[in-house]
Amino acid sequence: MKFNRANLFTNIKDYLFIILGLLLYGFGFTAFILPHEIVIGGLSGVGTLVYFATNGLIPVAATQYACNLLLLAFAFKLVGKTFVMRTIFGATVISLSIGIFEAIFMRLNHPLIPDVSMSAILGAILCGIGVGLCFVHNGSSGGTDIVAAMVSKVSNVSIGRTMIFTDMTIVALSIFLPYEGDVQQRIEARVPLIVYGWVITFIVAYMTDMVINTNRQATQFIIFSTKWAEIADQINTEAHRGVTVMDGEGWYTKHPVKILMVWCRKIESVTIFRIVKSVDENAFITQANVNGVYGKGFDTMKIKMKK
Repeated sequence: MKFNRANLFTNIKDYLFIILGLLLYGFGFTAFILPHEIVIGGLSGVGTLVYFATNGLIPVAATQYACNLLLLAFAFKLVGKTFVMRTIFGATVISLSIGIFEAIFMRLNHPLIPDVSMSAILGAILCGIGVGLCFVHNGSSGGTDIVAAMVSKVSNVSIGRTMIFTDMTIVALSIFLPYEGDVQQRIEARVPLIVYGWVITFIVAYMTDMVINTNRQATQFIIFSTKWAEIADQINTEAHRGVTVMDGEGWYTKHPVKILMVWCRKIESVTIFRIVKSVDENAFITQANVNGVYGKGFDTMKIKMKK
């Protein structure tokens, strides 16, 4: 088999970003969420339930890793060897990350940020960015991803719906954590934390989507101009982007026109506008955001074909 240096570099980069993302998740969770005794979704939430139910005897990381391995054992036949191997790597890294930071931040006498709201929001943002980085580079942290993958194989329930239902149930179970007081005092103390847990779960999901979509976002231009050839040449030479020239017809004038179609990164949009304006100030331009532009000069389709 021929050695492919480009693929090797891509794989190394992917694994480095997966590790970075999961370290970021571990830091955000243990530094800003766990010290306030907030239970979130996923196996991190299950680990938190066990941690506080045992008064800190069983670490979050230990429960999380054990549950991941147990779920993968059940899921092996359904989801396949590739998914299992990739998830074992992610589950190992995230458990190590949480274990290391848990030992540091849970020994402090007080949370880094005393205000619960600000601490929860900051922790959720960091966790969401971390998970997003992991997903962008084809990683998986396990947890409810495994449950969702199994359910999608045997039913028509969507993965997103399964994950939301599972995560909200895990958060709600924190109402049963040990508490010294009557039922009313338990409800008054736990319900606000349950609400924080639900809010954090949705912020993490939102930030994850933001990271994934921002990474894939590109801009599409459609340009109408009588100086189309000059514009196309300058886009090629100055912006280093390809241009597709199409034939069209103005239905009102019944005159033939040339239409330029250009795709570029979002940060290159200003360059395209400047080129068009410098050549033809009267050019007609439409701009649209597109997700998932794949091919030469853009992203690579990272999917495995069925044998």
